[in-house]
Amino acid sequence: MRIAAVADIHLGEDLRGHYRKKIEGIERRADVLLVGGDLTRHGTIAEGRVVAEELSGLPIPVVAVLGNHDYHSDHNQEIVDLLRDAGITVLDDEGAVVPVDGVRLGVAGGKGFGGGFAGKCASEFGEPETKAFVRHTKDIAERWRRALKELDADHKIVLSHYSPVKDTLMGEPPEIYPFLGSYMLAEAADAEGADLFIHGHAHAGTEKGVTPGGIRVRNVALPVIKHAYTVYCLNGDDC
Repeated sequence: MRIAAVADIHLGEDLRGHYRKKIEGIERRADVLLVGGDLTRHGTIAEGRVVAEELSGLPIPVVAVLGNHDYHSDHNQEIVDLLRDAGITVLDDEGAVVPVDGVRLGVAGGKGFGGGFAGKCASEFGEPETKAFVRHTKDIAERWRRALKELDADHKIVLSHYSPVKDTLMGEPPEIYPFLGSYMLAEAADAEGADLFIHGHAHAGTEKGVTPGGIRVRNVALPVIKHAYTVYCLNGDDC
């Protein structure tokens, strides 16, 4: 199975039609398209409409999650509704099964959140604001774990905006790692198993990493992959 993936496309009204041209013929290279958040620049409804137009009606299924930019204007639910109305599967800390040529592809995930990584992470201690920050990620990770467990699928992928590992953040300033991902996202995936973990968010990061449990992690932020999308195969990256 060929998985096309991209994140951080940051579409605006001035780019209407631009991204669609770049993904024409995608069905000849991939069986499904996964989009890992930051679909818009500022999370406005107008930008959400552009995203829906660019990604709707493709000959292959499209599964997406939101990113932090898509929350900025507090219209995240409206953007989700626009995308779903356009036939795009949008995950919000849940899972979905996508039929692909008779194979059941399970995708679980959502935006994710931060907190840092084992040994250098925030803890649920101290001020209410700090505890709420860490608890938010912990709750998300638990919902992902349940979603993965409940998926009745032949293959499973985790789709996120935030990263589960430090590997794919290499190139970013270490000081901002806690705002780019959390080890708890990796723990959720490792607990239930997955074939691949796709994320974005780290524009200056690195493409390839792996969770402690051995799941391949791929940072598909557009500035990292430098193409409209990249393609992975579930039995290895070479298709």
